[in-house]
Amino acid sequence: MITSVARRTVVQSVNRASVFRPAVYRSVSASVRSLSTYYTAAHEYCKVDGNIATVGITDFAQAALGDIVFVDLPDVGDEFEAKDSFGSVESVKAASDVYAPVSGTIVEVNEALTDEPGLVNSNAEDDAWFVKLEIQDESETGDLLNDDQYKELCEKESS
Repeated sequence: MITSVARRTVVQSVNRASVFRPAVYRSVSASVRSLSTYYTAAHEYCKVDGNIATVGITDFAQAALGDIVFVDLPDVGDEFEAKDSFGSVESVKAASDVYAPVSGTIVEVNEALTDEPGLVNSNAEDDAWFVKLEIQDESETGDLLNDDQYKELCEKESS
């Protein structure tokens, strides 16, 4: 008697879990779709979440520049067209402009880079983002590189 009750409880638990599984999978896949990363040939990344793009330079770019000593960023509210220079990065080796991957309006600037520009060297594609920009024309992301295309570009430039 105890074994049949235990078996029934396990079966009921499995059945209940199955009912909830599709909703969980739907919410996970929806959030994955809304966050996409794109790249430019000039080595900027663009992480898109809804209509906000988080923009910075890639790990490949920071490695090529060397020790970052200064980052010049725009002001909140500034507007840029795709491929416009919105700031610059200076290292012990060189200075380089940073370009907007898509058109839009700056909604946030990473002030931490003003005090700690070297953060770009240690965490370029995460905590060391430069700006967040409200995308003006989402179709412009179609002109950018995906992960595989960017990896191929880096491999060509490394050889």
